[in-house]
Amino acid sequence: MNTEKLLLLASKIMFASATGDSSDLTNCAKQLADALSSNATAQPTSTLANGEGLFLEFTKKEISKMPTRFKKLFSVDGLIVHVRKRKRSKYGYHYEARCKKAGLNISVSSTDHTVLKQKFIEALKNYALDESGFKVPRTFHEFSMYYFETFRKRKVSKKTMRADLYRYNHDLKNYFGSIALRDITPKACQTLIDSISGKGYKKSAKEVFSLLNVIFKSAIAHNILIHNPLSIVIRDSHECVHGKALTKDEEQLLLGKTQGTPFNLMFAVALYTGLRPNEFKTARIEGPFIIAVNSKRKHKRIEYKKIPISPMLAPYLSNVTELHFYVLNRIREKFKTILPNHKLYDLRTTFYTRCQECYVAPAARDEFVGHSSGVLVDTYTDLSDEFLLKEGQKLKY
Repeated sequence: MNTEKLLLLASKIMFASATGDSSDLTNCAKQLADALSSNATAQPTSTLANGEGLFLEFTKKEISKMPTRFKKLFSVDGLIVHVRKRKRSKYGYHYEARCKKAGLNISVSSTDHTVLKQKFIEALKNYALDESGFKVPRTFHEFSMYYFETFRKRKVSKKTMRADLYRYNHDLKNYFGSIALRDITPKACQTLIDSISGKGYKKSAKEVFSLLNVIFKSAIAHNILIHNPLSIVIRDSHECVHGKALTKDEEQLLLGKTQGTPFNLMFAVALYTGLRPNEFKTARIEGPFIIAVNSKRKHKRIEYKKIPISPMLAPYLSNVTELHFYVLNRIREKFKTILPNHKLYDLRTTFYTRCQECYVAPAARDEFVGHSSGVLVDTYTDLSDEFLLKEGQKLKY
């Protein structure tokens, strides 16, 4: 009930008392008592606390939605959740509800203060508990394993997962151990990154930084951390070294040195199809095409790419019906003995370069090497075999 109505009732009581109208006095007193009772039980979404800021109060219905372990804190103990209102320049205000009492460490924020209670209750439900009711670990190693098993392995490929676990066991497990996540400081993280970069391993430092970042972000999502310790950590930039195309003389050297051996066909297929090394084992001959699995796809579906058998590759496939590749380590070793200043992946770079030099249409070239042209383009583009074969015939030099 608003203040004006309360004052009006109070005035009527005073007037009835002065005039001696007992009937009107009793009626007004009853209305005032009902109004005060109703006003006391109604809980506002947010109200002023000591004129300094806002705080959240919860109704019985809202408290009933909280996890059992927290209901008493708010219904009996009267735990208060303070809200900070901050000016966001021309974008209005930003509200942050924080509670760091009674063992809680929760912070939720929104530009709309009316949704703060809902977000806070959801944060309580997620606080240190996952959906099954299992207590989420709050120490670094234990939480990292929980994150890997529960979330990361469902997002990345098996190969990436193996690489992540190797990097974790090599650089992070022993460094942080079972320290409480909230006790990890930016200084500790900076020291780790600097120690790896200081040894000249800038790529490793980048990978460690990235892995730590997803672990800390997951801890924030579980309301274990409020801030990411990496937010102020400085990391030396690492520039990826791209492949270097072989010269035409080096092509002939590679194929000449392996003539009469199984390596000859392996290198020819790699050189004139642009397959990634990890795609070699999936390559097969199908009519006028080489078909292989496209390994660079983040979703779970298996996609294939088709590369026309070009005039450069055709002589090496005479009377060949099946492709067989050695394990990658053996192929790399042989490649290095002939071209020590190159890496196996340079064969893919060479193919891409030759496609450009022979004026292969960009759409066909990207189809050959398995590059994505973007979600929209990939959705509405389905190149015909005739077009791909015609563009493949340009690879003759």
